[in-house]
Amino acid sequence: MKVLQVFKQFSKTFWIANLMELFERWAFYGFYVLFANYLTMSVDMGALGFTQSEKGIIMGVGTAILYLLPVFTGAIADKIGFRLTLFIAYVLYFIAFMIMPYCRSFISMFLNYLFLAVAAALFKPIISATVARTTDEETASIGFGIFYMMVNIGAFIGPLIALQFSSTAFYKVFYVSALLIVVNVLVLFFYKEPQREITSEPLGQSIIKILKNIFIALSDIKLVVFLIIVAGFWTMYYQLFFLLPVFITQWVDISTLSDKISDVAPWLIQMLGGTDGTLKAEHITNMDALFIIMFQLLVSSAVMKWKPVNTIITGIVISSIGMGLTLYTNNVFFIIAAIFIFGVGEMTGSPKITEYIGRIAPKDKVALYMGCSFLAVALGSFLAGIVSGPIYQRLTDKTALLKREFVERGIQIPDITQNELFAKACNDFQFTATELNDFLWDKYHPQNIWMVVVGVGLFAALAMWIYNQTLIKKES
Repeated sequence: MKVLQVFKQFSKTFWIANLMELFERWAFYGFYVLFANYLTMSVDMGALGFTQSEKGIIMGVGTAILYLLPVFTGAIADKIGFRLTLFIAYVLYFIAFMIMPYCRSFISMFLNYLFLAVAAALFKPIISATVARTTDEETASIGFGIFYMMVNIGAFIGPLIALQFSSTAFYKVFYVSALLIVVNVLVLFFYKEPQREITSEPLGQSIIKILKNIFIALSDIKLVVFLIIVAGFWTMYYQLFFLLPVFITQWVDISTLSDKISDVAPWLIQMLGGTDGTLKAEHITNMDALFIIMFQLLVSSAVMKWKPVNTIITGIVISSIGMGLTLYTNNVFFIIAAIFIFGVGEMTGSPKITEYIGRIAPKDKVALYMGCSFLAVALGSFLAGIVSGPIYQRLTDKTALLKREFVERGIQIPDITQNELFAKACNDFQFTATELNDFLWDKYHPQNIWMVVVGVGLFAALAMWIYNQTLIKKES
């Protein structure tokens, strides 16, 4: 009953903001979950055929900039107003999505993804600030709970809808995202600007002040060390988008899962996989968002009374094991179970990171320290691009390993597409597609990438424990 009373206290602006968050996350994750495969799959499938290293640069650097810019875009929004900032973000979003199908070279795609990152960075701080300004001490907890629920619902349904269109043509995914942004422009007409403090201070001075404040915050060794360590967690987390979809597409036979579902619920496989009755890698990785929707409240309740640093360490260890297990095997059922383990770790540790930063911050600098948490995400996504880029290409990329096999056998590699290369290998080596996959798996052990990912996660957990035993307990 008390919850219902709280719901009645939320303003129209609060609900409009959450609706825009839902559509924006739907649009963003609709393309983002498919992005790694779009960048690297064969060109004769409508994809771009980039190398894994090129993919790592685009996604790693672009996503890092996306999380760096809100430090400054928040100041822009405070100066020109939330409503106008949202409109500019939507215009940039729409342009980026509409021209993305025409970006076929590395440099054009890289620049366009940076352009899209600017749009996302303009949008990102506005909705959370609106939720903060339309709630009070009594309603904030439930209000932000609703906000994060919208984030995860959008992150879950976005890829499901996008996959329906990608089965016929990748470019349709970008147009669907653009259409959802248009919907948000229409919703924006009902958005009322929340009260904000308006100052006469020039924008340039505001940005300079922000940089000075960040410098002050980063002079706190406790914060800097914590952010660097937590970047290890985000490095591992972003493999869910940068690396895992590619790994599953290249190495895992999903047809066994499709057949099982088809036997039990043929209507479900047709709804998810289309008329051809096949699932894609992104259906598997998207299970993480489903698990969060289902179990976040349960996990949060279970660890509610744990000390934040212990909870973070536990979450990093569990998610490290989970992500490592997803890459240890090419069995699709095992991978789904591993994604659940990873999700439990993510649900355990991730929410506590922000809470812990608030605890170590001086009382008059809590908001400043909270804003600096984006720096860890930016560093983590940049490092994730390295792991999923050149390191993955060296250890695990199926195309690179096949080319290595051709070189070992003294066979010249012609300038052909990836699919044509694999067809040539099957013909020259006298293998079926399955036999070629098993041969490369057994000879080159591409699953060894799991050691890199788990190593990053466990090193971060160990560093966090040392940090707590030395820097924190020493001062307390």
